[in-house]
Amino acid sequence: MKLLVVGATGTLGRQVARCAIDQGHQVTCLVRSLKKAAFLKEWGAQLVEGDFCKKETLPGALEGIEAVIDAATARATDSLSIKEIDWDGKVNLIQAVTQAGIKRYIFFSILDAEKYPNVPLMDIKNCTEKFLAQTNLDYTILRPCGFMQGLIGQYAIPIIENQGVWITGEGAAVAYMDTQDVAKFAVRALDVPATIGQSYPVVGSRAWKAEEIVALCERLSGQDAKVFRIPSGFLRVMYRLAYSFKWTLNIADRLAFAEVLANGNKLNAPMERVYEVFGLDQGEITTLESYFNEYFSRILKKLKEIGYEKDKNKKKQKKSPFKSKV
Repeated sequence: MKLLVVGATGTLGRQVARCAIDQGHQVTCLVRSLKKAAFLKEWGAQLVEGDFCKKETLPGALEGIEAVIDAATARATDSLSIKEIDWDGKVNLIQAVTQAGIKRYIFFSILDAEKYPNVPLMDIKNCTEKFLAQTNLDYTILRPCGFMQGLIGQYAIPIIENQGVWITGEGAAVAYMDTQDVAKFAVRALDVPATIGQSYPVVGSRAWKAEEIVALCERLSGQDAKVFRIPSGFLRVMYRLAYSFKWTLNIADRLAFAEVLANGNKLNAPMERVYEVFGLDQGEITTLESYFNEYFSRILKKLKEIGYEKDKNKKKQKKSPFKSKV
């Protein structure tokens, strides 16, 4: 299938592109920078320069395309706001896809987005779901709630480097999933007609609280964590303060999302029916334990090798107290 992946340089999008290529699809990636997306070309994807926030760049990118997987979302470093990217830009994209006569559209939303109208990103995702439902597209909506990849920088690295780990309030239990596994659902949906017009949770095998992840990292690394708690009330104050200044709007939007994770509500959903519909084997999905176990095994092995090399070099440089006399 001739497939356009949007957001292919992101954490999730690159895995969608890689999975689709491995499955034999002809993958084109819509990218803002050809240079930054060069790795996608090395994998076998075609690159087309464009930006869904600039609607005039979309018609050419959609020529000959049979299906679109939309994995794009605003980043903290973007100059545009979440609304400009995740709403205005996505409306541009969906309308351009419709005008191009393309029917199949896979969209990534967020689990329980409809429950948090005060959180900008979740409210926009929910509105986009409703917008898609009013089109004539053969859409499928996938709703993850958290990616394992983000946990390395949040927990694993600070613990290894003996730095502080920051967790919020009571902390919500989140069913994190590896982005490689999330990508499998997106690509698989293309071949499953039963997913058309439907919305599905795409979450891990169990929900984890922050304290449980810290304990797992401590056990696998053999190091104790320095844990610091952020009161949820502090997040609310920072959220309101950030919204007072135009240049901190993206920060404010993310603080609002952080409060979702701090309120103690579990982000999880049953997946048995989803695996059945998609024809995927739950036993082949990466668990959080195995994900962290692989990471710590690799990093600790590397640290031991580095330590060994340092010790060996020190021994070479150390001068003997017994100098030979000439």
